[in-house]
Amino acid sequence: MFHLIFGLPSLYVVVRVLWPLPWPFAVKAGVAVLLLVASQYHLWSRLSSGSVFAPEFPRVLVILFNWAFGAIFLLAAMQVALDIVALAGKLVPGGGWSLPVSWRYAEAALAMLLSAVAVQQAVRVPPLKDVAVEIENLPLAFEGYTLLQLTDLHLSRLFPACWAREVVARSNALGVDLIVITGDLIDGSLAARRADVEPLRDLRARDGVWSIPGNHEYFFEYAAWMRRYAELGLAVLANRHTVLRRGNDALVLAGVTDLSAAHSGQPAHDIDAALAGAPARAPILLLDHQPRDAAKAAAKGVALQLSGHTHGGMVVGLDRLVARANGGFVSGAYAVGGMTLYVNNGTALWPGFALRLGPPSELTRITLRARGSTSHDVIETLGSTLAH
Repeated sequence: MFHLIFGLPSLYVVVRVLWPLPWPFAVKAGVAVLLLVASQYHLWSRLSSGSVFAPEFPRVLVILFNWAFGAIFLLAAMQVALDIVALAGKLVPGGGWSLPVSWRYAEAALAMLLSAVAVQQAVRVPPLKDVAVEIENLPLAFEGYTLLQLTDLHLSRLFPACWAREVVARSNALGVDLIVITGDLIDGSLAARRADVEPLRDLRARDGVWSIPGNHEYFFEYAAWMRRYAELGLAVLANRHTVLRRGNDALVLAGVTDLSAAHSGQPAHDIDAALAGAPARAPILLLDHQPRDAAKAAAKGVALQLSGHTHGGMVVGLDRLVARANGGFVSGAYAVGGMTLYVNNGTALWPGFALRLGPPSELTRITLRARGSTSHDVIETLGSTLAH
């Protein structure tokens, strides 16, 4: 059913865009086969690795599949819109409108161009985004404290070791106090991804590099990956916390397992366990891969929750559907009770749908400020792209 659903836009394009063109039958049939093959990208991915989440093709082929897959979906959406307009015209007395052949060529060219832009935006090493967050009762020693949030790296054939090395280099150049990775580091088995995750060993920050599992960790040898992360120097906060100190001042950094963990037979998402024994007056920063339980975290007294998972919605319009599946949270900062929730667009995204039109990827540097030190609770400053 999954693969049939993804095949429907391709069939629509064949029937409504391709077949009316004045081309020889053999040419149209050949193009139709190519479109149907491209639409089954996830089937080929599953056959290549046993999982739709880890295409094990050469990177250039993964990029081409995503480009073709995106072009099909964009073209189908355009044609649906044109067909609705044409149908509405026929319902009007004296109306009627047929689509010129030149329009079919134009919409196909536009879909291919937009898809190429979307793939390029998806696979780039992201620019820096600066975010300032005000926290109630932030200890003076932590005023101006900086942390870098990476999330949804999805290291894979699409985001390989060379891409990871560039992300690490740009991250280290920022000189932040703390680096956190909020889940979905990998797509693939430990054997397939061993070289791709190796550059993460070089991440450096004064207070260390801390991570949590995302839902994709549970698709691939969870226990083995948790051990591998630890070997790379990534301290995993799975329903536990650590205390960051500056003299007598303290800040709690807590992390939880993913909301899907229990379905994989792993320890369930448990914020109470994560906060057990934390200093009573210290502000709490929570790492939770999915944002939809933010209200529960706010009720526990969390000051700032950092999440990912949504990839920012990826495409304008699609972001509204993504928000509905994530408690209304999809991208950027939200006030949830007295807590700030920041939903990161992602450092990368799933290689099975590597398209970005609108919501950009980001390296996110967060600066903590005591509440009242700026005129707004949360200030986001775009730009500040690191020089190559």
